[in-house]
Amino acid sequence: MITEIKLPLEKATLQSFSSTNNEPSWLMELREKAYDSLTSLEMPKPDKTNIKNWNFTEFAAHTVDSQAFSSLDELPEEVKALLDAEEKHNIYIQRNNTPAFVSLSETLKEQGVIFTDIFTAAREHGELVQKYFMTKGIHVDEHRLTALHAALMNGGIFIYVPKNVEIKEPLQAVFLRDNKDASLFNHVLLVADENSYVTYVENYISTAEGSGLANIATEVVAENGAKVLYGAVDTLTKDVVTYVNRRGVAANDATIEWALGQMNDGNTISENVTNLVGNGSNSNAKTVVVGRGEQKQNFTTNIRHFGKNSEGFILSHGVMKDSASAIFNGIGKIEHGASKANAEQETRVLMLSEKARGDANPMLLIDEDDVMAGHAASVGRVDPLQLYYLMSRGIPKVEAERLIIHGFLAPVVKALPIEAVKKQLVEVIERKVR
Repeated sequence: MITEIKLPLEKATLQSFSSTNNEPSWLMELREKAYDSLTSLEMPKPDKTNIKNWNFTEFAAHTVDSQAFSSLDELPEEVKALLDAEEKHNIYIQRNNTPAFVSLSETLKEQGVIFTDIFTAAREHGELVQKYFMTKGIHVDEHRLTALHAALMNGGIFIYVPKNVEIKEPLQAVFLRDNKDASLFNHVLLVADENSYVTYVENYISTAEGSGLANIATEVVAENGAKVLYGAVDTLTKDVVTYVNRRGVAANDATIEWALGQMNDGNTISENVTNLVGNGSNSNAKTVVVGRGEQKQNFTTNIRHFGKNSEGFILSHGVMKDSASAIFNGIGKIEHGASKANAEQETRVLMLSEKARGDANPMLLIDEDDVMAGHAASVGRVDPLQLYYLMSRGIPKVEAERLIIHGFLAPVVKALPIEAVKKQLVEVIERKVR
């Protein structure tokens, strides 16, 4: 089927952008292939969410050049507040589409850790990047938005942790959008080689008001025995339409843990998929959401079991207020041959107003006999018994509701490994539910 769409850039412009960045030939060819497939691929069809009129292709500029920061002292206060006050290394900051600051400790450099923007990585570590870029996690031809991302990628970061290297301090990335014309086609590629360990936390923060779009992709590859802790807090403004696709692949005895604070104020589609391909692999995916205004959101968390003795746990908590609506899809898929697998999930949604809507859809898809699986889901309002208990102790109703909401969201908030980011998420929740 051929569909006519308005392409955001001419192919020649895209080729010029790739050439200006001195991209290797394989990356330019991948872009061109993705561009050529746009008209033949269909849009994704998120369950119960009509995205027909959402803007995923029109933007003011493909890239916005911004001034870099020579030191952390030059950072905006909003960004400084996200950083660990004591840890001054292992930080990457992207300003709009410009790699604006990067710092990696000498110890990690000596151990062979790579922590740099995606374009520098493609030039200097091309063979390694090519091995993993949109080959094991996300694929170019899944649908039109993945192809659009591959064709227009204009930012992002590459992280590589060598075999047997354990990084004790978190790596942190901040993606700052402070120009209303900036579009974000960021690609985050994190590879943890055998028996390595890494904690990575990213923040998307927008200080510029104005319509825009974000098409964000993350690929996490955990090789045999590796462990990756991945935290994220997204706080893009209400005029930014967001599609975010975070994908993980875990090999034998590998672990991928997600702690996602999805706090965008605009319409959002989010896919978080982990493929447990190895025996003994496991994943724990925690998501917290607060919706407000008239925004519409769709969240899918999917853990697929291919390996024997694999374990997957999904926990999603959402709060909807005003006229906001959200769909929460939790999918535990146990493929044939994944014996002894364990798939568990829990989704809870609180609605704070009559017009707010939340929909929890737990799904267990099982093609193997010798497994364990279970799910729980609830959609409702603040528990009147909890409210009565707190008010009976002299706490005003508004304060009692606030405490209940924070307690409701705490399981995900507590999972974030950087105190400054955890504090920021608490403040965002406070602001959105106040």
